[in-house]
Amino acid sequence: MEILKVEHLRKVYGKGENEVCALNDISFSVEKGQFVAIVGPSGSGKSTLLHILGGVDVPTSGKVYMDGDDVFSKNEEQLAIFRRRQVGLIYQFYNLIPVLNVTENITLPVLMDGRKVNDKRLKEMIHVLGLEGREKHLPNQLSGGQQQRVSIGRALMNAPAVVLADEPTGNLDSRNSQEIMELLKESNQKYKQTLIMITHDENIALQADRMIAIEDGQITRDEVMRG
Repeated sequence: MEILKVEHLRKVYGKGENEVCALNDISFSVEKGQFVAIVGPSGSGKSTLLHILGGVDVPTSGKVYMDGDDVFSKNEEQLAIFRRRQVGLIYQFYNLIPVLNVTENITLPVLMDGRKVNDKRLKEMIHVLGLEGREKHLPNQLSGGQQQRVSIGRALMNAPAVVLADEPTGNLDSRNSQEIMELLKESNQKYKQTLIMITHDENIALQADRMIAIEDGQITRDEVMRG
């Protein structure tokens, strides 16, 4: 079943002589529950693509459909709800709120959505992430690996349709990187969550179901690694 469809996506920054085409006619679709790695050199358009998929950036032209819904036909308020409910974003630099503790950071999207926190899911999330005993810690009391676990918890807490991860292990040592990868793969398999990840790390890309290579704003390769 198709969860995401991208049609003729184009993103241009600047005008006239300063015009830069970050994405140039990109089209692909992703099946529900698939783990897709997006690879390519710096400046190839990977992060731009991810931000458009998450509704954080707006394309110059083209369409993005999430679960059959045209993302960019929504107004600002609808787009904000889409970002909170349908998409989980994980960044390289964690982006945690420094004055909020672990539990508060993880439950933030739910509370911002005006919904009640599912305590059972929160407890399970804290357990899976190996953060038991650290619920009341602030981000600056945690290691880099632990902070990234919190950001993963925040992304997964709303049970989004798609998890978008931008170099989630880029800031971590190899042991923490592998642990974070295991967590993401577990959520992908256990919760059947679709995972789209940008990475520079070939070893990580090889763990995906499918690899899409982007260069100069265009898809140069799209191969299924495992069915």
